Amino acid sequence: MRATVGDRLVVHGRIVGQHDRIAEVVEVLGADGTPPYRVRFEDGHETLMSPGPDTVVRHEDPAN
Repeated sequence: MRATVGDRLVVHGRIVGQHDRIAEVVEVLGADGTPPYRVRFEDGHETLMSPGPDTVVRHEDPAN
């Protein structure tokens, strides 16, 4: 997994009824875009994250 600042991480719910969570990458702490990442969730909570297989990266559109 590789991400850059501004990308979004989508953490899929693992149980029925659990919603996906979206976090913005605010800092990349690994080499060459690899985890861990400092992320900010939609509610403002920030944490360090090493995403698992239930997470996908949505890369920031450079045109925006």
